[in-house]
Amino acid sequence: MKAYNYSDARKRLSEVLDIAKNEEVLIKRRSGETFSLVLKKSTQSPFDIPGITTKATTEDILAAIRDSRSR
Repeated sequence: MKAYNYSDARKRLSEVLDIAKNEEVLIKRRSGETFSLVLKKSTQSPFDIPGITTKATTEDILAAIRDSRSR
């Protein structure tokens, strides 16, 4: 675990964020407050999107594809 004071963390933010990918980083303020910085891993796939509801049938979709390819 690494610890930085606020000023150093601000000056070296990119480096601090890279370190936080692998371990916890503490940032301390002059007032004595301490903050923990850790990577929040996404549990959801970027391809996981909600479906849509439509009245189009499979035949309608295939006809639209055939029409667009024939042009």
